[in-house]
Amino acid sequence: MSAPGYVHHRITAAPRRWREVAEALARRRAALAEAGGALYGLWRSQIGRPRDEVTAITAWSALADATRAEAALIGGTADVRGASSRAMAPTLRPTTPAPPQRQGNYAFRWFLTPERDWAEFLALCTQGWPGFEAAYDSQVIGLWRCSGEVTGATEMPGAGEGILSLLLTRRPDLAMWERSKLPQGPAEAAVREALSRRYDLCTWTVVYTTTLLTATDRPDQARWA
Repeated sequence: MSAPGYVHHRITAAPRRWREVAEALARRRAALAEAGGALYGLWRSQIGRPRDEVTAITAWSALADATRAEAALIGGTADVRGASSRAMAPTLRPTTPAPPQRQGNYAFRWFLTPERDWAEFLALCTQGWPGFEAAYDSQVIGLWRCSGEVTGATEMPGAGEGILSLLLTRRPDLAMWERSKLPQGPAEAAVREALSRRYDLCTWTVVYTTTLLTATDRPDQARWA
């Protein structure tokens, strides 16, 4: 069973202090557990977000409260300049609260979908994901539906405009991220058609890429400058 609730956190560190902030957040596991949560993952910016921003997801044994989750994750961590947190519930995935562990290129894509199209959106995900994963050595980590509860300043659309969701996918590297946009052969073309239809259903979408700071197979030592 998946955890009943998750929270997405966007944490702004002081200039050039993102690594120290991330390391401090990773040490908050005991505090999270005491509050009924767990650290699902920490990511650092690769393309599309500021250098000194850390992305985190926490998982919760009860329905998530964004304010409480943010306090448990950050505590008194030094060099945190700001944070915004958003409560989410899992949909098709994840089916368990086991965190991602493999290093790679992680894409966070946000969708705003009209409620009337949400069922078709989910059906297209179900249709397209198996071929996507098989063709590109990639994994769909999760698709979460946001509850509308958010802390801090947010760059996302407001509640009442549709269903806001977060799709998290992993590819081995940036080269495969680009490769997955260029289908080769009829099987890949069918996958792309399903995913493109899902893209066309939404009224707003944005994506940024990251690497996994909490990976267990290899450390994140890439330089993006």
